[in-house]
Amino acid sequence: MSETENQPVYKRVLLKLSGEALMGDADYGIEPEVIFRFAKEISELNAQGVELGIVIGGGNIFRGAGLAASGMDRVSGDHMGMLATVLNALALQDALERQGTYCRVMSAIRINEVCEDYLRRRAIRHLEKGRVVIFAAGTGNPFFTTDSAASLRAVEIGADLMLKATQVDGVYSADPKKDPDAVRYSELTYDEVINNRLAVMDTTAVVMCQEQKMPLRVFDVHKTGNLTKIIYGEDIGTLVR
Repeated sequence: MSETENQPVYKRVLLKLSGEALMGDADYGIEPEVIFRFAKEISELNAQGVELGIVIGGGNIFRGAGLAASGMDRVSGDHMGMLATVLNALALQDALERQGTYCRVMSAIRINEVCEDYLRRRAIRHLEKGRVVIFAAGTGNPFFTTDSAASLRAVEIGADLMLKATQVDGVYSADPKKDPDAVRYSELTYDEVINNRLAVMDTTAVVMCQEQKMPLRVFDVHKTGNLTKIIYGEDIGTLVR
């Protein structure tokens, strides 16, 4: 049977999308072709009744931790990084609306002129009404990554699955770009991720998923169709549970 004849395995999903994923082959900013490709696949899933929340990073525009290491005040740097995620969220919202998909950007810091404040009950209501919800500005607090924000939002909205979109096709024992002997895992437990210090997400995010029994799948976002295949039950990337 084709995907369209089947039903999605997951009804509500939280997608963690890095800012770097939006760059394509560029060194900075947003590549229009890339963001429209993401928007097309997300819109198609939305039309099939999948409720999608998205947490987006800001590393393609600004990294607060990087400047903090060079001497900038960490709190100021993190606030600047949060604003970068809002820029990406608004760009993705525009791309989705061009596909005819209703979308809301909800920010953890107040920017009422350009997007809504994040309120958990309102976010769930948007999802129930068939709108894609993009969660911007991380948790709204310095010292927390957008990975932690993704884990938190996944739990808060009652997602069936959290998806971590990366540049590689799963979790490896070492960096596959540097170590040709690196082994890809098809499935891991959260204890294995923590004990072996595998580069999945930061420890705060991993522990939250573990405590709340939130399954996580890590996959290659640049391979067209991967997102849809996962939601329809195919074994793509690495499952952590």
